[in-house]
Formats: sequence, structure tokens, C-alpha cells
Amino acid sequence: MLLAVALLSGSATFAQIHKMERKDSSVVSRTYNLNPVVVTGSGHHQRLKSTATPVHVLGSQEIREQGITTFDGALTRMMPQVSMAPNSMGTFLRLNGLGNKYILILINGQKLNGDISNNVDLNRINMARVKRIEVLDGAASSLYGSDAIAGVINIITDQPTQQLVSVTSDTRVSGHGQLTEAVSLDIFKNGFGSYTSFAHDRADSYQTTDLEYVKGSETETQKTIAPFFTGYRSNIVGQKFTYAPNQHLALNAGFDYSYKITDRPETRSDITGGTDYEMRYKGLRWNLGGIYKFTSKNSLQADFTVDRFRYGKEYDVETKTYQVGDYVQSKKQRMMEGELKAILGLMENSTTIFGADWRKDWLTATSGNIEENVYTLAAYAQHEMRLFKDFTATLGLRFTHHETFDNHLTPKATLMYAPGNFRFRATYSAGFRAPGLDELYYHYYSVNRGKPQIIFGNTDLSPEKSNYFSLNAEYRDQTIAVSLTGFLNRINDMVVRQNINVDESALTMLQREFPEMTADEAAKLERYSLYQNSDKGDVKGVQLNVSANIFPGFNLSGNYVYTYARTKSGEEWTLLERSIRHAATIAANYHHSWGKYGLNVNLNGRLQSKTYYPDYEDAPGFGIWNLHTTHSFDVARWAFLEPSIGVDNIFDKVDNRIDSTNRKYALYSPGRMLVVGLKVRFKQ
Repeated sequence: MLLAVALLSGSATFAQIHKMERKDSSVVSRTYNLNPVVVTGSGHHQRLKSTATPVHVLGSQEIREQGITTFDGALTRMMPQVSMAPNSMGTFLRLNGLGNKYILILINGQKLNGDISNNVDLNRINMARVKRIEVLDGAASSLYGSDAIAGVINIITDQPTQQLVSVTSDTRVSGHGQLTEAVSLDIFKNGFGSYTSFAHDRADSYQTTDLEYVKGSETETQKTIAPFFTGYRSNIVGQKFTYAPNQHLALNAGFDYSYKITDRPETRSDITGGTDYEMRYKGLRWNLGGIYKFTSKNSLQADFTVDRFRYGKEYDVETKTYQVGDYVQSKKQRMMEGELKAILGLMENSTTIFGADWRKDWLTATSGNIEENVYTLAAYAQHEMRLFKDFTATLGLRFTHHETFDNHLTPKATLMYAPGNFRFRATYSAGFRAPGLDELYYHYYSVNRGKPQIIFGNTDLSPEKSNYFSLNAEYRDQTIAVSLTGFLNRINDMVVRQNINVDESALTMLQREFPEMTADEAAKLERYSLYQNSDKGDVKGVQLNVSANIFPGFNLSGNYVYTYARTKSGEEWTLLERSIRHAATIAANYHHSWGKYGLNVNLNGRLQSKTYYPDYEDAPGFGIWNLHTTHSFDVARWAFLEPSIGVDNIFDKVDNRIDSTNRKYALYSPGRMLVVGLKVRFKQ
């Protein structure tokens, strides 16, 4: 059975495996590109089949055909090695068994800053501007430095380079108040480009059950208004300018402003589950950059990015301390990063990269009693060369000086043998992650629904280090693509938040550290948390990818992943929290065009086994299927219309267990929903 599922599945890397160009309008026609350009794996523009490091690519066309308008939807529907858990504190993201802090998220190669309790705020990503998403599994510290132990997700944004003025509106509506709206204005003329965008995203809170267990009981229930999914309203405004006066020089500058606020039920005296405040988030990111091409194989690139992010509590219920409308900041982060990189063709059939990177991070956390900063300096080099016919090797090395943790070297080596339609790859890479400022310095105290929460940082932490190995075999032609990858990722000195039971002496210490804690709160305190290094982590797995053109216009693709993730503290091995042993995605796509009308029908599903939670009930596995259709009309040379309609969660799968596990879930769907959308574009 497992083999059958695997053979039906395949990676989105291979979802675009054939090329079919029609003579009718390019807007309506369906084009598969066998070798999309990627940059994440190799650090420079390179065809997918030529890169020695396996890279998964999700194109905007694939994303649009599945009716996806959110970043988490794009990854979880099309890449089973990724899982997400949304909540009011952001989105808990996992890649191949490892969580947020081990995953480096980039926008056009530059780090996306800002998190809420290690949960990434993915609402800062404007999906309407995404050209493709590139995912590199495993440690990538030789090119990208700290935080790339589990892998790298690089979001490449779209910027048209044709002589045009284009206005686009893209709307999607579904149940529970879910609405996304994106509007853009693009202008490109005589080498100058201006790209303006606005995106609005909102959703209502919802429940899958209105019951909860009475505190201290495992059988007695009571009504609650606590949401299963936390509603929100989010806006993103973006502006980017480009200028290319000649074929050698290209400059760019831009900014993105994001705003998000939750929408939760207010506190009530007659029922539990309400809150006194909403969580409010703001982000401002701007960058300057440019590239000068001496020749087609030799270029110099410079980028400078500033990213500010902050969040806090905005009260909508009057309390003893705060009035309605009061805002209390919880955390403010700032990052400045500058990078200089040279891409050189020093020898025939080779590419050499030299680079230098400076980054500084600031953290101010009122609730955590932190106001700290740290800088990092790095230099790196990578040489990729065809040794002889069909053999390509890559060697990379990064030297990192961290203000707190001194010097570290992270090497990388890959080898690819490519006879005909086959590819055989072997990869080794070392990873490095410096503990975050919160893990080092937190002195955190808060009260949630009357229960205190205490977290201590630890300045004696050691950096986390990893060794990643993978073997890959691939075959692809114009009708089928098959890939098998085995990987092993071993991490030393993993930083974990250790729960410590409170005894009499510990309580005395905690009351001294936090004099604001009341006697009633102290009586409810059962444990506190301390960041510590555990012994090691061990993640191993297999990915099997299959994609095929069954007949003209019909493509079947998917991906199956087996992951075994565990951690060892002392002498005891335990499974990593939220790890999933088996997961698969399947997508069947049919497209056809008649004159100026084009039809696309997409059926996709995600299947996964149970999600592991230590000390809690495991979340059960599920299979969820979605159907989406788009209807493209070339109204005129200057107008394009694309209505869409579909059904999310066709079989109405819902996890409606009563909340006895403190929100330990895997499936967050509210059930079956009708989805409708409309995309309109005018161009001149």
C-alpha cells in the first residue's frame, strides 16, 4: 500500500515536466517548462536539471491552478515535507521534521525577519507578487549562514520587463469570511520599472466544537467561545522600482509595509474563551540593490536590506489596568543586512562565487525584559565545475564570525553524475545556528487566563551544529520524471525549552525574580521554562517523486515523504514534537483551450499520518481533497478575464475533538467550503 501511494505521488519539482505551446493566445494557452531557472541551491541562475543540489520549485501557474492565495496553502498542498499550524501567534512551520527556527525564509535571496514566539508571520508575504517558490532541503549554511539547518525557502517575486502598463485585480472568497484581494499596477518603459501592489487578507474565527473540558476534569464539559482558528485582518502595501540603463547594469529599490490584527471573541462573564485584547503586528521592510554584468558569466551584485517588525496587545475590553484602544508593545525586532557577491566564470565550464555578508539584529521585548543586539560577519566561496563529461562537482565554504559565539566554518560538497536523462547526486553540507537573542536573554513573565507563564534565557548556551547527507537518483524525459532521495540530518546541541517543575525553593526564587507575581498567580504556577542545549537531534527520511503526462493536456504529479525525526536528551530518545512519519500530496491537472477560452481543472489532495505530541494525545492523520477550476477569457488584446470556482475539503474532513490537549491538532480546516474567485487584468 505504501509503495502504491508513493508511485502515485511526486514532487512539485516535477509538476512542470513537459512543454506544450499553442498557437492561440499566450494568455489562454498552458505551457509547461521542463527546466525553470532556480537560484537557491547553487547561488546563481541555473537550469533546474543542471543544478547539483536538488531544489523543489513551485511556479505561480501551479499555485494559481490550485486556487491557492496564501503562502501556507501553497506549501502544504504541494509539498508534504512541509506542515503548518496557524494560531494567533503566527504560523508554526516545519520542514522535514524541524521547526521554524531551523528554516531560513528569504525574499529574493534576502532574509525575512520577524517572528512571534518563534512562529513566522507568513502574512507578510504577498502571494500575488510571487513568481515562484524555491525550496532547498537540508543544511545550506555555506551560502546562507545561520538558521538554514532544515533548509531554505526562497520566494522570488515577479517584475515584468516588457514594454507595458498593466493593472491587475485578483479576488478569492470562501466560507467563514475568508477573503483575499490583491491589486497591482505595473509600468515598464525604456528600462524603468515601477511595481505597486496592495493585498488584503481576512478570515473570521471559527470553532469545530463549542465544548471544552472543565479544568481538572477529563469527562465533564462546558460551553466555550474560544476559537479553534483565530480570525484576522491583514494588509500589505508594496512598491518596487527598477532601472536598467543598459545591458550591463540593473538597479532596484523597494519597500513593503504590512499590518495585521487578530479578530477574537471578547471576554464575557457568562462563558469562557474570550480575550481582553487583540494581537497587532506591523512590519516595514525596505531594500536597495544592484547588479553589474561585466560579461554574461561575470557579475558583481550588492544588496542592503532593513527589516523592522513589532507586535503587541491592543485592548478591546476595559480592564483594571487598560482602557479600550490601549496598545502595549510586546516585542520589537530590527535587522540590517548588507551583502556583496561576485559571480565569476574563471574557467571554462565553471562558476565561482565569492561573497561577504554583514548583519546586525536588535531585539526589544518588554514582556521578556530584553534590549539586546548582536552582529555577524561572514565570508564565503563556492566553486562549481564540470570535471569531465557528465560529472559536476561543487565545493563551498563559509567563515562566520558571530559577536557572541566567535568563529565557525561550514563546508559543503556535492557531486552530480548526469548521463543522458539520468541524474545521480550526492550532497554533504554542514549547518550552524547561533541561539537567538530571546533564547539567550529572555526574562519573561506573563499571565494567560489567570495562569502565569515564565521563561528564562540562558547565556551559557552553545551554538547548534548539524551535518546533512543526501543521495538522489533522478530520471526525466518529455513524458515522465521520477526522483528518489534519501537524507540524514544530525544536529548537535539542539536548543530546547525545558520545563522545570516548581518546588518550594524554586517558587521562592521565582517570586524574587518577578515581584509583580501575585499570591494567587503563584499558587497556580506548576512549572517554568529554561532554554537548554539537549544532546542531539536525528532526522532521516526518504522522498519519492513521480510525475507523468498521461495524455496531452493531462498531468499527474505528487510527492511522498517518509520522515523519522527524534531528539536525545541524556540517554533517552524521543520523537520530535509535531513530527509526521508519512505524508503525501497528489495533483491531477487537465487543461484545454478553444479559441479565446481556456479551461483548467485541478484535483489535489494531501494525506498524512498522525502528528506526534509528547505528553499529549497525538493528532490523528487525515486525507483532504480540493477541486478547483479556472476559466480564462481573452476578452481583447488589452483585457484578460479569469473567473474560478472550486470546493475545498470535498469530503468535509474536520477534527472536532474536544479541547483536552491544549490545541494539539494537525488538521485546521473548518470543513467543506465553496471557493469563488475572479482575476482581471488590463494592459497597454
